[in-house]
Amino acid sequence: MTKGNAFVLGATGQIGRAAVRALVEDGWEVTAASRRGGRDEKWPAEVRSVAVDRDEDGALAAALGTGTDVLVDVVAYDAGHGRQLTGLADRIGSAVVISSCTVYEDDRGRNFDTQEEPDGFPEYPLPIPVTWRTVAPGPRSYSTRKAALEREVLAAGERLPATVLRAAAVHGPHCPAPRELWFVKRALDGRPVRILAEGGRSVFHPVHVDNLAELIRLAAARPGTRVLNGGDPVAPTVAEIGAAVDAVMGVTSETILFDGPPGKDRVGGTPWTAPHPVVCDMTAAERELGYRPVVTYEESLPGTVEWLAAAVARQDWREAFPGLVKYGVDFFDYAAEDAWLASR
Repeated sequence: MTKGNAFVLGATGQIGRAAVRALVEDGWEVTAASRRGGRDEKWPAEVRSVAVDRDEDGALAAALGTGTDVLVDVVAYDAGHGRQLTGLADRIGSAVVISSCTVYEDDRGRNFDTQEEPDGFPEYPLPIPVTWRTVAPGPRSYSTRKAALEREVLAAGERLPATVLRAAAVHGPHCPAPRELWFVKRALDGRPVRILAEGGRSVFHPVHVDNLAELIRLAAARPGTRVLNGGDPVAPTVAEIGAAVDAVMGVTSETILFDGPPGKDRVGGTPWTAPHPVVCDMTAAERELGYRPVVTYEESLPGTVEWLAAAVARQDWREAFPGLVKYGVDFFDYAAEDAWLASR
């Protein structure tokens, strides 16, 4: 006997692939929706795949037909998408919507959007509870759009019970902007030195895609209106991540640490680097859903490393991961690193 029908929007992305697998294993009949209607090789044959462009008028409503017991939306980004979901509340039993931990703001109004400003790095309470303040919703940035999405979805209340999951730094296979590449490629290139700013102490809470899928599975089975964080059981420092990658790849690297922000040409900077840690409080998910992580960062790392190594063996890292290019930084400027080392 099945648990019901589940409709996953954005099913062929990193989170969607894992969500489909978790829901099928839990007994749901799953429809996997994406722009092109593709499939993941790990999905069982019974998963129904459909092509849906949510931004095309009436397309999502048509794909839902008479409705679904739960809709999992991993590609909702703004207030318009929130209104789209609530406008279809009569066809959706409950929803699970992916948001981001970047919506948080400290008590001085500093957030992820202010980090390029003088003294703009936020200092959050650690770990950050789901009750902490968030940025003002609006169209200005990724974070403000996610906040606007949350507001629209949560305002529906009982009309559309929705779990909003504020995901931390998602990692694992199929990640469009894999932070771990910073270390993996250096090992593949035979680069023996890693330079880390902020003393290597920077922390940006990771969440493996399988842990996020577990949260989705549990929320689907327990409909309700709530906000929960999504993070791994431990938030390692960037130096600890580097050591873990080296262990998986069987290399020994010299790690050079220095205090303060990255130097000229961002030497010492990584995709995790910041002066203040970001760690999400997971007690609400544990209390409300009985959540327990299914994998630790270290346990998941071999699969991530294998996937990354295969990806960059086929093509240049910029082509393989355009999501990293958006940072506007050459993460592998070895000449700048050598110049920095020579000047010490």
